[in-house]
Amino acid sequence: MRLPTRDELRYHAERWAWVPALAILTFLAFPSSAVDVAPMLEPGKVAPRDVIAPFTYSVSKSDQELAREAADLAGTVQPIYDYSPRTLDSSTTAARALFAKLDAIAPHGADAITAVARTQGVLLTPLEAAYLASTGKRRGIAAALQNLFAHTLAVGTVAQGVLQGEASSTIVVRRGTIETAVPRDQVMAYGQYLAVARRYQPDPGSAAAATVFVRLAARFYRPTLVPDPLETEHRRDELRRSVDPTKYVVRAGDRIVAAHSVVTSDAKERLVALQQELVRRGAAANHSLAGAVGPILLDALVIGVFWALLLFYRRETYRELRQVALAGCLFATSLLGAAAVARWAPTHPELIPLPLAAMMLTVLFSGRVSMIAAMILASVIGLQPVFHDTPAMFFSLIGGVTAALSIRVLRRRSHLFIVVLMVGAGYFAGAVAIGLANEWTVADVFTTALGGIVNGLVSAGLALLLLPLAEWLTHITTDLSLLELSDPSRPLLRRLALEAPGTYAHSIAMANLVEAACNRVGANGLLGRVGCYYHDVGKVKNALSFVENQARGTNPHDRLDPRQSAAIIRAHVPDGLALAAEAGLPAVVAAFIPEHHGTSEITYFLDRARRSGGVARVADFTYPGPKPRSVETAITMVADSVEAALRVLDDPTQQKIEEAIDHIVRTKLNQGQLDDAPITLEQINLVKAEFVRAIAGMYHNRIDYPESSGGISASWQPAARH
Repeated sequence: MRLPTRDELRYHAERWAWVPALAILTFLAFPSSAVDVAPMLEPGKVAPRDVIAPFTYSVSKSDQELAREAADLAGTVQPIYDYSPRTLDSSTTAARALFAKLDAIAPHGADAITAVARTQGVLLTPLEAAYLASTGKRRGIAAALQNLFAHTLAVGTVAQGVLQGEASSTIVVRRGTIETAVPRDQVMAYGQYLAVARRYQPDPGSAAAATVFVRLAARFYRPTLVPDPLETEHRRDELRRSVDPTKYVVRAGDRIVAAHSVVTSDAKERLVALQQELVRRGAAANHSLAGAVGPILLDALVIGVFWALLLFYRRETYRELRQVALAGCLFATSLLGAAAVARWAPTHPELIPLPLAAMMLTVLFSGRVSMIAAMILASVIGLQPVFHDTPAMFFSLIGGVTAALSIRVLRRRSHLFIVVLMVGAGYFAGAVAIGLANEWTVADVFTTALGGIVNGLVSAGLALLLLPLAEWLTHITTDLSLLELSDPSRPLLRRLALEAPGTYAHSIAMANLVEAACNRVGANGLLGRVGCYYHDVGKVKNALSFVENQARGTNPHDRLDPRQSAAIIRAHVPDGLALAAEAGLPAVVAAFIPEHHGTSEITYFLDRARRSGGVARVADFTYPGPKPRSVETAITMVADSVEAALRVLDDPTQQKIEEAIDHIVRTKLNQGQLDDAPITLEQINLVKAEFVRAIAGMYHNRIDYPESSGGISASWQPAARH
């Protein structure tokens, strides 16, 4: 692989130097570090300047505040106790089983009852056993137990000491999917259960009945309410996690600290939160080397995409250092304007002056270049931390693209109104879209749209004022300049019309042909027309030496040597270039003067020289060139020959016109005159078809008008003079 030479490195360095320069400018112009936007001002100090919130952000609670609030919320969760119907069933079943055994053994006496009760874990005294030996009393005790269970265990009871550790005054009793809040002091524990049991004793007059009933109630007691600590803690965790970390929200545009005011602890809190948010979005916490290199490199990589576009797909612009410099200046203007908005009106990104750069680039280069530049600039602007969470990238993109599309043609002042309307419509549509997505008010939508319209209006006015300066700097000729050059009252055109009227008429006719053909093949028709106006301007130096300016029958070349005649004819090219330089014609227009002849031969005088018998040097009878190097000058070369040749046809029918044009084009191709022009055979065929259409209309038939009405017929003759 060949290494680049020093000259090549210098050539590219001069152009790519704009990329790091623009990246550094962006870093310096925008609030690049968090301390720039949110200076750390201590409470009690006096603020040196206003500090305005560049965007909406939230102030977070401290860890202590979050912990305290989470604990408060968790404390509101009431403990969960699950009701267990199986426990009730277990107590009921166990009691019934005991009494069934007692019923079976009761005929064997009190001792048998004592023995059976002991197997069930119930110790009875002889007196109590004797009491239960009675069938009626035993059944009364059994029924009273079931009644006790229905009013205690079925309602819900807890184990002794369980409620003592509960801080909540209420518990939640969950029965399946139904939850019921119950005051803690109404929930029955073992002690309350025994106290209630004494009231359900079926034989209040018997001490033995009271004793045995309480003993049996205690034996079959089961807590039917079971705490569920996992579910309780789960609910408390959910509440802890539900704590909103946001203390309050600071809206974009709010004044955090007023200039020359004392900084409060609340303002300090807001400044800290703003700085943290900026760091989170990518702003450097300070002016460290790493904090500067990162953003600069990021912006340089994005901006470099445009320079790569110029290098690979816009070589004609990349070669011209002046044009690259203008693109760099327009980038810098947009970035500085965006930085100004970031510092003083960050909530109004529709004011970023990107449409100005897009309009200038479209008029000077092309809409495609302008749209890509707008996208790149919108990306760079949107990457700035101060514009995160704002529609800055969106509005920049909308404004730049609509400006690039709306100003593709700028030939009249009225076109500027169309530009402003289209840019305003783009901003309005963007404001509606963002407004619907973010629930803006109607007033916010219209305020944003109005700002965009003002942006478009100011950008269009500035573009119109700056275009002449940009053209002078870059040597680019815009349509507005071409329109100015086409004014017949310009000194050079007025001189051509007065001193060489035939040449002037020939130039006008050619201009019509060339403009139509250029438009047909996608070339610059206006440039073709203006170039035709000036292509033969050198003939004013010696107008009568050219046949179109001569009176019938007078030709000074009849008395001159062919070499002299050829020298006179050839001289109109350098004479024209001299007049063009004197008049300050742009290079693209002056190029029509030598290129419309190229290096073709002055065949008429070359043939005369050869017939005279002398030695004829072809170089003496050849135009100096160069050959056409653009589509417009190539079409002009063909049109010049076609327009002159068709004047000699006696009966220019459409067939003759087509054959004559085809012959002329074929001759130019065979001579290699179109080799340097970027024109394709397909475009040449379109040019030929357009010439046939236009010329056939010029040479149409007309009817004879009666001489009695002042008309002229084909047989008209002038009256004899006496």
